[in-house]
Amino acid sequence: MKIVIEFYRIRKQDDAHAVVGREAMDVADLDAAIEMARSLAQSLDMPQRPDALVIFDESGRTLHSCAFDAALEQKERPSP
Repeated sequence: MKIVIEFYRIRKQDDAHAVVGREAMDVADLDAAIEMARSLAQSLDMPQRPDALVIFDESGRTLHSCAFDAALEQKERPSP
């Protein structure tokens, strides 16, 4: 299935969302899309670290969305 993954920064003051990355691709199913999104969140070269992501299908319907837990991300990344 064709999907688009968008990565966002979220401004806490007014909940404004800014897209910092977008990738379109073909995946087997939603589980594969979520796994790809997690991988891209760590490896994609974006101007800022994303706070959240949304996965859309080719019709623009939201299939999945989530916010990242900053504490969890810090645990997953190795220390420099």
